[in-house]
Amino acid sequence: MKKTLTVFAHPYLEHSNSNVELINFYVRHQHYTLRDLYEEYPDFHIAAFRERKRLANYDRFIFQFPLIWFGMPPLLRLWIDEVFDRDWLLPEKENPLEGKEVYILVTTGGKERSFSKTGTYQYTIDELISGLIVSLKVFKADIKHIKIVYEANKLSKKEIILHKKEFTELLNQ
Repeated sequence: MKKTLTVFAHPYLEHSNSNVELINFYVRHQHYTLRDLYEEYPDFHIAAFRERKRLANYDRFIFQFPLIWFGMPPLLRLWIDEVFDRDWLLPEKENPLEGKEVYILVTTGGKERSFSKTGTYQYTIDELISGLIVSLKVFKADIKHIKIVYEANKLSKKEIILHKKEFTELLNQ
């Protein structure tokens, strides 16, 4: 199994049944390490050097977060700003993201049809999280899949379990 780091950021986790169900999956499996940014950095003071060192220990990464005001949660954005290091692009430096598999899991309360060019918001989720996607591509990470869970706040327990099963099957391919 690939040693996997899940970078999780949800400022209102107590209101999210769908995210809690997936977090429970990571906690129960030894090859997954869950890093809850809002739990670890409630003051928004990120230990960037420690985080950079940690990245080198993993074969695969999952970025899991809800869409907050049409983008990433602010602490995840800050984490990327402070942890991702432009020096990784220098030939003599090790890039801990290069060639590593990345999965992105986004939850949103909105309907799928709302996130289209003709929908309510006129932008797709991929466009709204493009800062993360471009950052990962610049550092030569291998984005395997972006999974979006729409209307996450309205899902039944059975629907949440189905999404979890689908996502874990993606990870096991």
